[in-house]
Amino acid sequence: MSALSNSFWNGKRVMITGHTGFKGSWLCLWLHALGAQITGYGLNPRNSPSLFESARIQDICRSVTADIRDYDSLLRTINEVKPEIIIHMAAQPLVRYSYTHPVETYEVNTLGTVYLLEAIRTATISGINIHAVLNVTTDKCYENQEWAWGYRENDPLGGYDPYSNSKACSELVTSAFRKSYFHPTNYDVHGISIATARAGNVIGGGDWSVDRIVPDCIRALLSGNRLPIRYPAAIRPWQHVLDPLQGYMLLIQRMVEQGEKYADAWNFGPSEDSVRNVNWLVKTLGALWGEPDFYDIQSGTTLHETSTLRLDSARAKQDIGWQPKWDVDQAITGTVEWYKAYQRQEDMRNVTLDQINAYMLKDA
Repeated sequence: MSALSNSFWNGKRVMITGHTGFKGSWLCLWLHALGAQITGYGLNPRNSPSLFESARIQDICRSVTADIRDYDSLLRTINEVKPEIIIHMAAQPLVRYSYTHPVETYEVNTLGTVYLLEAIRTATISGINIHAVLNVTTDKCYENQEWAWGYRENDPLGGYDPYSNSKACSELVTSAFRKSYFHPTNYDVHGISIATARAGNVIGGGDWSVDRIVPDCIRALLSGNRLPIRYPAAIRPWQHVLDPLQGYMLLIQRMVEQGEKYADAWNFGPSEDSVRNVNWLVKTLGALWGEPDFYDIQSGTTLHETSTLRLDSARAKQDIGWQPKWDVDQAITGTVEWYKAYQRQEDMRNVTLDQINAYMLKDA
């Protein structure tokens, strides 16, 4: 298994779009602990509470409050910060929200990627030295055939709903910019490696998104309200947020060191034994919280959601040396422990950092 390199990240100028979100906030804390100089670019947190606020992320990075659709602001920020690495996480991340707000979803997820990559292209023409760009998308970008086996990186892209489809579009946009302006065969000339990363259903402390299963469970448990479960039999590749984040950072290390080889699409999904249905997740979470009977199975729904979705991450394991460290039981236990600490009003930056440290020490 490959390891994260403190010497690699120490002092690196890293720009993260969407740093105020759930995954972005975890990544900011982890990179700061490794010594990176972080600039975040994004809107104010969508939800309150938020991990960004409770872990005081604004104290450990330069934070630019701006929209990913604002090309002038993106270009100005890149020119000022001169990032060596850009990690693109800014997104409209919710499937059900995308059904009622399709235009916003496509603008943010697809055109936002266009504006960012064009700002990167323009900045490099003027002499800004960017080494690696990673666009974080989703496992839902594939044309889902409800297969029992995992999707590989060369399987067709698609997406049923506006969210999933907009992320497939983001993948295609990235591929087009890479081929047109930063082709791996010309890496010696431009020096920029551009890749995409696709992860499964990520869980972890600090996610307060509306209409997402774990935050919905936590809100119900904290409030004492019963939670309706829409798709109990739906099978998902659950993984703790730290597993894909580790994969992204390992990939970026390789992109900087051997750019032309790693400028591609990569899956970072959990192991096969971490693929479980929604009913198992909710039941297990309730049992760990001490309230096993807090939900009801809801019948009848009008919106389509996939019933089976898996990723094949063999390529990342073989070529990057990445392995998921926490199985689904550790992932859900760590998640419940985080929210229990929040309920006790503990210092959530310390709690989050403690989980990052425990993750890094596992099998070290």
